[in-house]
Amino acid sequence: MSLKQGFEAVDRGDRGVGVRDRVLVLPSVICSRIVADRIAEAVPGAVSAPHDHGCAQIGDDKSQTLRAFLGVGSNPNVAGTVVVGLGCESIQSDDVAADLADLGVPVRETAIQDAGGTEATVEAGVDAARQLRDAAESGVGRTADLSDLTVGVVSGDLSASTRETADPLVGRAVDELVEAGASVVAAGSERVVAHPDAAAARAASDETATAVQDVAERHGGQPARASRVGREAADHEFDVVMRAWGDQPVRDVLDYGERAVHEEGLAVVDAPSRFTEAATGLVAAGAQVVIHVTGEGVPTGHPVAPVLKVSGDEATLSAVGGDIDVDARAAAAGDLVDRLRAVAGGERVRAEEHGLESSAITRIGPSM
Repeated sequence: MSLKQGFEAVDRGDRGVGVRDRVLVLPSVICSRIVADRIAEAVPGAVSAPHDHGCAQIGDDKSQTLRAFLGVGSNPNVAGTVVVGLGCESIQSDDVAADLADLGVPVRETAIQDAGGTEATVEAGVDAARQLRDAAESGVGRTADLSDLTVGVVSGDLSASTRETADPLVGRAVDELVEAGASVVAAGSERVVAHPDAAAARAASDETATAVQDVAERHGGQPARASRVGREAADHEFDVVMRAWGDQPVRDVLDYGERAVHEEGLAVVDAPSRFTEAATGLVAAGAQVVIHVTGEGVPTGHPVAPVLKVSGDEATLSAVGGDIDVDARAAAAGDLVDRLRAVAGGERVRAEEHGLESSAITRIGPSM
């Protein structure tokens, strides 16, 4: 199959092309997440993106959460965003809505303390989400191809099946995607922390090499990065733990929540390998589709972007094969690329079929 074969997508102007048509209901604070869920449940085509943040955050932690809000809310798969606040949080819903509007996102806003309580906010939010959904139905479609995509990649573990089977498959697919002109964003900065010099040597420029080293210095030795993946990454060679990234040089390093601007090739997002946090960081970077390698069979997707689950683990595929999209033991890189193209064209992944989705935002430090 030709790498340039097209699929139908939605033109979002400067935001790129959307491969889904979501109306996002975004709580600006943990206190409004249940209200946001209720709004999304009442409107077909709407999704919510719950999280535990937005209250009593300061400094870089607050800035990171706001970046994530804006990145997720402006993802090309989002037709419009309803921001739902409480009213006393550190990240105010009207500020988030204004920033999203500046990014060209159709947006509405409501807050519990302004609207008159929970039920009034649900009613206002449902009305706003319906308005955005109705407007989205008149969106302009166009034929797109792989060069229009930003593809997210996260490998959630370093089990033997992941290292030896699934990661190499995804890496070969990444190389094919880049050859076709796609942009790839990869999460899992624990791998960079474990091998800073080797990671910097993969950088496409001196500036990017410095950024890679900065990530390693920022997180080196911190308990938040002392995850199982981080510990295991140090026990294996750099080329082994980076197999899911293909043979690509690193063209950019993105802060968590930052939008990718590289036109093609691979950029690294400063995000952990934990799936829900990684997926949110990749979606915020602009990924319309995410590839998740999971030796453990983590079944959940993300509310904004379809997530292709890839596993090469025999026990996992035997136990929960119905939650895995691609059996890495039996697939070639071209098969994975073809499946990704079909998903971009509207074919649903297993997590979408099963209604399994979750989101989370990573933290820099504790709340006050």
